[in-house]
Amino acid sequence: MDVYKDLQAKIAGGKMDSAFERLYKTGIASQKLRYLEAIGQFARLFGSDRQPDLFSAPGRTELSGNHTDHQHGRVLAAAVTLDTIAVAAPRSDNIVNIQSEGFELSTADLSTLEKVEAETGSSSSLIRGVAADLAANGFAIGGFDAYTTSTVPAGSGLSSSAAFEVLIGTIFSHFYNSDSISAIQLAKTGQFAENSYFGKPCGLMDQTASASGNVVAIDFQNPQDPRVTQVDCDFKTLGYALFVINAGGSHADLTDEYAAIPDDMRAVASCFDRTHLRDVEPGTFFQMLPELRQPVSDRAILRAMHFFAENQRVLDQTTALHDGRIQDYLTLMQASGDSSANMLQNIYPADNTRERSVSLALALCQHLLAGQGAWRVHGGGFAGTVQALVPLDQSDRFREKVDAVFGQGSCIELLVRPDGGVRLNAESEAST
Repeated sequence: MDVYKDLQAKIAGGKMDSAFERLYKTGIASQKLRYLEAIGQFARLFGSDRQPDLFSAPGRTELSGNHTDHQHGRVLAAAVTLDTIAVAAPRSDNIVNIQSEGFELSTADLSTLEKVEAETGSSSSLIRGVAADLAANGFAIGGFDAYTTSTVPAGSGLSSSAAFEVLIGTIFSHFYNSDSISAIQLAKTGQFAENSYFGKPCGLMDQTASASGNVVAIDFQNPQDPRVTQVDCDFKTLGYALFVINAGGSHADLTDEYAAIPDDMRAVASCFDRTHLRDVEPGTFFQMLPELRQPVSDRAILRAMHFFAENQRVLDQTTALHDGRIQDYLTLMQASGDSSANMLQNIYPADNTRERSVSLALALCQHLLAGQGAWRVHGGGFAGTVQALVPLDQSDRFREKVDAVFGQGSCIELLVRPDGGVRLNAESEAST
C-alpha cells in the first residue's frame, strides 16, 4: 500500500478519530472528508511519491481586552475549532511552495531571507518572514511543499492570517526542529512576519491565541515575554453558545480610526511621562483628570478610562471562567461591550454616518436576548464583527434571526479548541 493510500485508509478507517474529536468536537465525518480531499489535492499538485504529514492551526476569538494589547495590557482570547490545515512534505532544497485553496501558488526561495519589497502583502512575504525570524532565533529552516485549505472566514475577525502564520511555523518546527519551537516563539515569529514582511501592523494577541490553544489570559506588560495562562473552558457545559456575527460593513478607509485609538492612549500616557498606559497608575490618572483636559481631548481621556477598566476586567473574567461563575462572566462581558461602545467609541466610524453595521448587530443582540446572555464588539471595531454568548435553548432562534438580517452564514458558532498549531498524529491524536 502506498503512502497516500495508507494515510487515507487510516483516516477513513477511524484510526485518527481521536485527533479529529479533540480538535473539532463535532462534524467529524465532514472533517475526515476535508482532509481526504486535501491529501488528494496535494498528490495531484506535488506528486504521489511523497510522504506527507497533516497540520492544523486554529483561528481565534477575542473574549476580553478590547484594544488593551497595544498599551501592554491584558487580553483574554481563545483558539477555536475553525482552522487552516495543511498537507505538507519536506523538500531537499530551500524552496517553499504553498498552494492554498482558491489562490495562486505562493513560492519563496529561502536562500534569500531579506525582505523582498515586491512580495509585500502576499502569502510569499509571510513564508519568507516566518523563515527569516526563525533563522534569526537559531532555528533550522528548509523547503517544503504544502496544500492548505481553511474554514476560518476571511474578514470575520477570527484571524485567518494568524492561523496561516502559525501553520507555517508549525511545519518548520516539525520538519526541521523536532517539534521544539515553543508556542510563544511561533506567535512572535508570526507577528514579525506580518509586521515586517507582509506590511500590516498588529499586536501579538492573535498569534499567541492561535499558537497556544484553549482559552488564554495573556499579559503583555513585557511584550517580549508575555505571560500566558491557559484556562480550561467549555461554554456549552456552562449553558451557553458562543457566536460571532459578521455584520459586514467596509473596512476601507478605517486606518485612521484604528490608529487614533493607540494615539489617544499614548497621548494620555505622555502626560505622565510614560509611553504606554500600563505604566500609569489608575489612581493617579483619575486624580489628575481636571488637569488632563487641557493637554488632551476628552475622547482620549475616555479611551484611557476604558483601558484601565478593561485591563482589570480581564483579570476578573479570567477568574470567573476558572471558577465556572458564568453569570459573573456574563456581567463582565456586557460591561466590556458597554465600555467599548461608550468610552472606547469603536462601534462606528466618526466620519461615515451611513456605516452602523456593528451598532445594528449590537442592538439586534439586545433585542433578541432581552437581558439574557451578553454581547460586545469583537476585535478592532468600527465595522466587522460582534460577539455574543447565548443561552443554549435560544441559540437556534438567535442564529435564524441574525442570519435573516445580515445574511445566511453571518452568525457563526464557535467552539473552543484545546490545542494550538499541531501535527496530526496518524496513529491516535494531535501533537504539538
